[in-house]
Amino acid sequence: MPVVEAHILEGYGDGEKARLTSALTDAVRFVVPAPDDAITVLLHEYPAEAYARGGRHRQPAPAAPDPTVLVKNYLAAMEARDLAAAQAFLGDEFETVFPGSQPMKSLTEVVDWAKGRYRFVKKKGEVIEAFHNGRVSVVYVRGVLFGEWPDGSPFDGIRFIDRFEVRGGRIARQDVWNDIAEVRAQ
Repeated sequence: MPVVEAHILEGYGDGEKARLTSALTDAVRFVVPAPDDAITVLLHEYPAEAYARGGRHRQPAPAAPDPTVLVKNYLAAMEARDLAAAQAFLGDEFETVFPGSQPMKSLTEVVDWAKGRYRFVKKKGEVIEAFHNGRVSVVYVRGVLFGEWPDGSPFDGIRFIDRFEVRGGRIARQDVWNDIAEVRAQ
């Protein structure tokens, strides 16, 4: 029965502490084949005045944003074609690659590239998964696409997977895989 104890400064909200205990449980499960009920996580909170590093009292760092929420909000802004709102989720070095495309650095490039492929496309996300790898959060969104072809006829049920890299609270990279070309060729 693994027991994990973490010491943190006071100041994190209930939702942030729930994310932390869930992530610590996942980290244990990644190595130890224990069921969830056998993994115990204990958070010990300390007031800032009871903690010092280098002889100075410190305040807790703000919690990193939930990368799954960030990605969901970005996708919603893109579907609404609110490029200004979508841009706010992107890092300065953002890059995206779609099937058959070269890397694109701006949302305007993405919209221009997509014009000949469909009138509009929306995503029904079925599964969203996130994990941390070094200083990067990786988020996968898997589901189906629906929308309209350039001639106005509808399509639905086209598989997709999007992989996002989130660094410093911003989306740094998006890789897209889908079956649009295969379905369209039928």
